[in-house]
Amino acid sequence: MQEHVVQPETATAIQPALKGIKVLDVTQFEAGPSCTEALAWLGADVVKVEEPHRGEPGRWGMSDRPDADSTYFLYYNLNKRSVTCNLKSDGGKALLTRMIAKADVLIENMAPGTFARLGFDYPRLSAINPRLIFAQVKGFAPESEHANYLAFDMIAQAMGGTMGVNGHPDQPPVRPGPTIGDTGTGMLCAMGIIAALYQRMTTGRGQHIQIAMRDAMLNYCRTPMSYQAAQEEQLPRRGNTVHGTAPGGLYKCSPGGLDDWCYIFASRGNEDHWRRLVKAIGREDLLDDPRMVDGATRAKNREMVDAAITEWTSKRTKHEVTRIIAGAGVPCGAVLTTLEIMHDPDLHKRGMMQKIEHPVRGSVIVAGWPLRMSDTKVPLKSAPLLGADCEAVYSEWLGCSPDEVKDMRQAKVI
Repeated sequence: MQEHVVQPETATAIQPALKGIKVLDVTQFEAGPSCTEALAWLGADVVKVEEPHRGEPGRWGMSDRPDADSTYFLYYNLNKRSVTCNLKSDGGKALLTRMIAKADVLIENMAPGTFARLGFDYPRLSAINPRLIFAQVKGFAPESEHANYLAFDMIAQAMGGTMGVNGHPDQPPVRPGPTIGDTGTGMLCAMGIIAALYQRMTTGRGQHIQIAMRDAMLNYCRTPMSYQAAQEEQLPRRGNTVHGTAPGGLYKCSPGGLDDWCYIFASRGNEDHWRRLVKAIGREDLLDDPRMVDGATRAKNREMVDAAITEWTSKRTKHEVTRIIAGAGVPCGAVLTTLEIMHDPDLHKRGMMQKIEHPVRGSVIVAGWPLRMSDTKVPLKSAPLLGADCEAVYSEWLGCSPDEVKDMRQAKVI
């Protein structure tokens, strides 16, 4: 009989993927916090380092209540801990230096040059802790002619291309609603950090990671740029349509309200989609129409295609349309609002939307982490109150006693 050898990781409960990784989060608003939140969801110990008394601007700059952190802050700082540290004081800089010596990852997204002026450029950080992975999120690359420009999500989207390709033909560009300039950049940064952690296992060294929000947006524009690459003239924005085929767009549904739409798409690479669609809406006659012979030909007769589909969809709700058309094997989806998504039973059942208990706000519905991993399961935790974890973190990381923490408070270091 073959002996069964129990591996160390199976002898006890399996730990999350980034268990034991210590992350110092010196970021604000969204691009940096979305990166560190991803690391926290993967099991890292993420400690948010904030200014005493006020904390990062995301806490209070967009809050609807003077007594509570903003829901915006809650959404981007789940599963983290918070400490305060006065980086305007020598004592605060000394304290952060001690924390850096214990950290695996440090990430900041201050205005260009600010962190270096505080005394924390990469050469010094590497000298303090050669194994440190130091990540920086900026609006523009340091070597760019725009390096000193300030940036927020919408600036990155404007200069990175995502805004330029979004909108209707012959109309001005439209800023995409999702903040991919911020969160999209944060996700790419998290990928780099995880890769650097893996590489450190071989080299024993940390490294410096930089990502510019503008450059990240260019990466997300590869599909529209691939169409442009084959053309000399500027391609027009396409609104809700799909390049070179039909149907591909929004279709009005009953009862005709502002949000009563479905998106229906018949892929140019699979004519079965078109055949299934016309059968589902009772228009098999279109199969014999020479103007509907293939996707490219239908694109030239888009108005006729859209009229036939709209005649059917306008008599049914978006949920009925989705059930029938998607159920027939045709790509189709109801356009759901943020309010509808927030209360969607399927999303709650699967944990993509969850209700947390915040110490001040009470029950708040927040978005969960979309990645599913068989051996990494991290319960969702509320965003921390400002400085709520000073005693615990400074004790665990630095071995500080309660009296030492008290002294730091009195000296206005934290």
